[in-house]
Amino acid sequence: MEAAERKPLSIARIAAALAVVAAVALAAFGWLDARSRIDAAQEELARRLRDIETDARDARALARQAQESMREAQGKLGALEGKLADAQGRQVALEALYQDLSSNRDEWQLDEIEKVLAIDAKQLQVSGNVRAALLALQLAESRLARGDRPQFLPVRRALARDIDRLKALPAVDLPAMMRQLDALAAGVDALPLAFDSRAERAPETPKPAAAEQGWLSGFMAALWAELKQLVVVRRVDAPEPPLLEPTQAYFLRENLRLRLLNARLALLARSQEAFQDDLRIAQQWLRRYFDTRAKPTQAALAQLRQLQAATVSFDPPPSISDSLEAVRGYKARRDRASG
Repeated sequence: MEAAERKPLSIARIAAALAVVAAVALAAFGWLDARSRIDAAQEELARRLRDIETDARDARALARQAQESMREAQGKLGALEGKLADAQGRQVALEALYQDLSSNRDEWQLDEIEKVLAIDAKQLQVSGNVRAALLALQLAESRLARGDRPQFLPVRRALARDIDRLKALPAVDLPAMMRQLDALAAGVDALPLAFDSRAERAPETPKPAAAEQGWLSGFMAALWAELKQLVVVRRVDAPEPPLLEPTQAYFLRENLRLRLLNARLALLARSQEAFQDDLRIAQQWLRRYFDTRAKPTQAALAQLRQLQAATVSFDPPPSISDSLEAVRGYKARRDRASG
């Protein structure tokens, strides 16, 4: 019985031992499996930590590069801000210089216009040169119009009024008239005298040869010649041109030239009466002492008549005082405002 009771007890112990061994083995297997998993996890964690450290190093490098780039950008930005401030300072200086130059340019321009208008005003009063005064006014108006400044409008209106006033005057081409008088004075020596031309035109009666004449025809011709000398028919309404000695002919031409030059001076002085008188006397001398049938004399008379028909004086005399006073008034107002 005891043996029988011991046998199941040993089997139970064996089974318990086997169960313990199995449990230990299972626990060991579980521990090994857990250990392997832990090792794998640790390896994975280590790997990930290494990756994170690598990424962190890369991030720190990128951050350092970004910081360096930022510092460089800040340095460049500071340099740009300095350049911008310098450029702004230069712009302010240039604007001030431009304003100064613009003011000086306006002043120089007005001074020049005032001088030109003053000179042309005196010439207009002395010689009545309307063309030169008109050109000066138009030049001044065009220069002020290019600036397009509102403050110049009163001056431009005064210039426009004087321009319209001068354009309304009768056109007198003084240079062309003076050239005509100069040409007439230079061509006095080429004009033929009336007495010389009459002597050249006097026909000479040819005397027939004695062999070709009969006695009776010769006697009749001689008798007719004597009879013609007894009766002379002359026109009393046209006196004969005087016979002039060479010295008198020289002084005649010189006096005629002086008369034409006096007419030129009267033209410059705009003296209508003196101009007309000089031209009238010159025409009288041409008709009396020179050959009026010669083409040069006829051309000279035609030119003198054309010149005599021109009006060289103005009543009242033209003036550009409005423009001159407008320029001077503008300068005076600007000087008072700046002072």
